Order: sequence, then C-alpha cells, then structure tokens
Amino acid sequence: MFVTNFSAISKQYEKDSIIQKSASEVLFDMLDIQPDDNVLDLGCGTGNITRSIKEKTRGNVVGIDLSEGMIQKAQAKNAGQDIIFLQGSAEKLNYENEFDIIFCNSVFQWFKKPMPALSACRNALKKNGKMAIQAPARVDYCPNFIDAIQEVRKDRDTKDIFAGFTSPWLFFNTAEEYSDLFKDAGFTIRESTIDKVVTEHTPEEVYTIFESGAAAGYLNQECYNATITQDYVKLFRKIVRDSFNRQADDKGKVELIFYRIYLLAVKTM
Repeated sequence: MFVTNFSAISKQYEKDSIIQKSASEVLFDMLDIQPDDNVLDLGCGTGNITRSIKEKTRGNVVGIDLSEGMIQKAQAKNAGQDIIFLQGSAEKLNYENEFDIIFCNSVFQWFKKPMPALSACRNALKKNGKMAIQAPARVDYCPNFIDAIQEVRKDRDTKDIFAGFTSPWLFFNTAEEYSDLFKDAGFTIRESTIDKVVTEHTPEEVYTIFESGAAAGYLNQECYNATITQDYVKLFRKIVRDSFNRQADDKGKVELIFYRIYLLAVKTM
C-alpha cells in the first residue's frame, strides 16, 4: 500500500511549507502574544512556527500534532528550546483552563468533526483566552489546485481510482458559517473574514506548495475505496505538475489563488 501523509512529508515540510509560514504572520498580529502567555500551537507540524511563538513569551508553550513523524521532527529540531511537543488530536486535548492562547495555523481544514475539537479547545483556554485560526476556505479553496485535480478526475488512466476519492477536508463557503460553528462551541467572535490571497510562483514552487499540504489528502489511502498503487501516485503527480506548467503565463509565473478564513474567538465565560 502506498500512502502519502504528514508523517511521510515531515522531512521536507519545514522547507516547503511556504504558504503556511506567510499566513501565520496574520495570526501573530491577531493574537498579540504577551510575554507571560501560555500558548498552545495546535497542529504544530515540525515546530518552526512554535519556535517563533516561544520567542514572544516566557510562558509555557506546547505544540501538538496528530502526525507522529511531525512531532518526532519537532522534538529533534527544537531540543533545549523549552517547548513541549506532544502527539495527539484536538478532540482529545487533556487541558483545562491552561492556556491564554491557542494558535491554529493551516490545520482547521482537517477537522472533519470540529465540534468535539472546539469544545476541547475551549476547555483548554483560561477565561478571556483567545483562539485564532487561519485555514483554506470555500470548496474552491485554491482554483489552481482544483483545476489540476479536475484533470486527474478526467484522465483515462486515473479517473477510475479517483472516482473513489472522498475529501478529508472541512470547508465552509462563508465567514458566517465559521463564526456560527465557534459560537455553537461557546466562543465569542471578535473577527471572522475570508480573504482572497494572491501570490506569484513558478510552476515548480506551486507544485512544492501542493505537496506540502494538499497531497497529504489527495494521496492518502484512507480517502479512497480502492487501493492506490505506486503507478497511480506517479501518474497523479505528473498530471498535477503538468497542469501547473500550463497555468504559467508568458513570464513563467503562476498566479496562485487561495481563499483563507481568518477567525479570532474568545472564551468570555
């Protein structure tokens, strides 16, 4: 069985996660981490952003990720940084009134059952604690990726297997839907917007961005009702890469579009 997941891509993730890094800067502005804040980095990956969090506070900093490979990499790269890294899921957070801030960068789209996760996050926060997320939003979260996947869907050599693909992601089309979800979990909403983020990259950079996140869903055996073979994965990647090459303009650049939710919620009670 050939499976792509975040444990498998952990070795390259810190170098390749271009979009995740730039989007995290918005969360830092939203959360305004103070020198004594205790911070939970939920979905911390290999810990590169967790290190930046630790530079802003003397408080306790904990990074949690579902991927064993990501956590192992985070622990190895951040030894001696006074950061705790743990493998675990948002739904099973075992904290109560512990954190001033929950930092959730480029991971909320993976919460297929978000209410248990948000309830656990609320329990983990102190009163007036803050949680901020940024994540891809809308069903057309990245038109460039969607166009490439449409080619996979139609190609005679991949269409039969891809017909059994089920999306692992949670996407809402409006900021209000995200807000309502957090309100139902007991949060007060301070900010909620979906932004269109446009950047320029070479086709190869776009492919690298695709591999740093989306590929972990599109090439995960658990998302298929048929076995995905190495031949399928090879063809899939070729089709996607070729699509990005065709999307380039006469200067060799691709206009990469992402729709992203930015939400700030507070535990007021």
